[in-house]
Amino acid sequence: MGIAEVALHTMPGAFASHSPASSLPLRTDTRSMRKRGTNSFYRTLGGPPKFPGLRPVECQCQRIDDLAGVIEAGNGTWANDMVNKASQVLGDVAVPGQAIGGNASLSGNPEKVLPRRRNLSSVEDEAWDLLRESVVNYCGSPVGTIAANDPNDSNPANYDQVFIRDFIPSGIAFLLKGEYEIVRNFILHTLQLQSWEKTMDCHSPGQGLMPASFKVRTIPLDGDENATEEVLDPDFGEAAIGRVAPVDSGLWWIILLRAYGKCSGDLSVQERIDVQTGIKMILKLCLADGFDMFPTLLVTDGSCMIDRRMGIHGHPLEIQALFYSALLSAREMLTPEDGSADLIRALNNRLVALSFHIREYYWVDMQKLNEIYRYKTEEYSYDAVNKFNIYPDQVSPWLVEWIPPKGGYFIGNLQPAHMDFRFFSLGNLWSIVSSLATTQQSHAILDLIESKWSDLVAEMPLKICYPALENLEWKIITGSDPKNTPWSYHNGGSWPTLLWQLTVASLKMNRPEIAAKAVEIAERRIATDKWPEYYDTKRARFIGKQSRLYQTWSIAGYLVAKQLLDKPDAARILWNDEDTEILNAFSTNRKRGKKVLKKTYIV
Repeated sequence: MGIAEVALHTMPGAFASHSPASSLPLRTDTRSMRKRGTNSFYRTLGGPPKFPGLRPVECQCQRIDDLAGVIEAGNGTWANDMVNKASQVLGDVAVPGQAIGGNASLSGNPEKVLPRRRNLSSVEDEAWDLLRESVVNYCGSPVGTIAANDPNDSNPANYDQVFIRDFIPSGIAFLLKGEYEIVRNFILHTLQLQSWEKTMDCHSPGQGLMPASFKVRTIPLDGDENATEEVLDPDFGEAAIGRVAPVDSGLWWIILLRAYGKCSGDLSVQERIDVQTGIKMILKLCLADGFDMFPTLLVTDGSCMIDRRMGIHGHPLEIQALFYSALLSAREMLTPEDGSADLIRALNNRLVALSFHIREYYWVDMQKLNEIYRYKTEEYSYDAVNKFNIYPDQVSPWLVEWIPPKGGYFIGNLQPAHMDFRFFSLGNLWSIVSSLATTQQSHAILDLIESKWSDLVAEMPLKICYPALENLEWKIITGSDPKNTPWSYHNGGSWPTLLWQLTVASLKMNRPEIAAKAVEIAERRIATDKWPEYYDTKRARFIGKQSRLYQTWSIAGYLVAKQLLDKPDAARILWNDEDTEILNAFSTNRKRGKKVLKKTYIV
């Protein structure tokens, strides 16, 4: 099967049956009609692509506005209608629909334009120029940003694709700027990719999986070598290094969808039938019954931002924090209907169980660490204190010296007889943002970051995890990964993109000075260093040895942090408030006390 066939092959099934697109007529121009007839997803989004020496043909892509079939007349001018609503959140905003840059070559790759070096008034101006140059257009409309746009990189690998998780800070930056079109297009186009057939070695994962990334390709039309069309070519992990499924993609998609509605005031997108169906498919995939006894999501190694082998398989904190945030966001957006009652009931039950599990068993501070140090083991009892049979010798010497007297954090992972005591920044920060952490725990996490500033921030924010795996531990856990050497990349590297999550968490807890200090440190060198993907060494002194330059989410993360510090109230589009139902459930359980076991029978 060629690239064109792979890119255009759709899966008939449950999702297709919900999509009114299948009943919409296609163009009947025999000169440009595709022989396979599987391109029901695409309609015209703009004018025909123009290429030197080729006869232009109108793009066959279907309009994403028509896919739901339920949008009221006049919604095509949604952007202009929503400016006044958005101003309530953001104040004065730019005019939506403002031109966004981005060019595509005949091969489908964005043309590499040298970064402009005008007389920039600030680092922020340069960042906006670079972000706009990374925009990818599909059939004349912006649809995302590529992962990195280094004009001197002759081998971009998959960094010339639009990654779901990488686009999140870019999308937030455009939303805060008042430019909603690119985010709306991204949400709807990635939704359509959700229903594509995903197969590796004759096996297909469950429906609802979002792709890790996609690429805009320009391919010749069948039967006419001089005519071309643009197609979206998704990667669900079948081409990724290690072939890992992107568990976090669907969770980030739900979070961005909620932020779009809150920021733009355009709720018609989340109310569409196809979008509602997409939300439910993600939830059903995540809430499916399995063998696991815990409410946390069980995933393989490399299924999130840390997408290489780093010993995070099991129940990593990052996935749990995003899962919790996505559940709250989805419940807020789901339209009430009879068919959703069971799903919402399961969602609510999972929220309560997940919240209790993380707050109770993942949390460590000086007091909890001392309790673990004195644990008894091999307890067979319903009332066991050491429920997971954690051996006290797992408390590493580095942690005994590192944990501050004031502050605490959520550990990276919890499984039977195993606690991963590493500090993972994204998981802890998003636990604050999503209110997975209590108010007291949230402040304690920020206290720890301030107390260990020289370790976690140093010369460039922010460590992705701390400490690094070294020596024999590095060899066993990473498989001697040459890219994840100690204090590099995922293994203790420093990632500037984490600035925006740090900023949202700091603003939520009314401690903006933490984020402001981190942004000030980043501004000293990030532009001079050409916006690297990550930094190496214990204090982040060197640009990463394999770091891509002009990394888009480093640029966007900085911009979001600057925008939010300028307008702190806008951060509300991202955070979740403490859930009253969960608080009530906890208080009810405390009043009831321990459950009395009913008489058991041996069969």
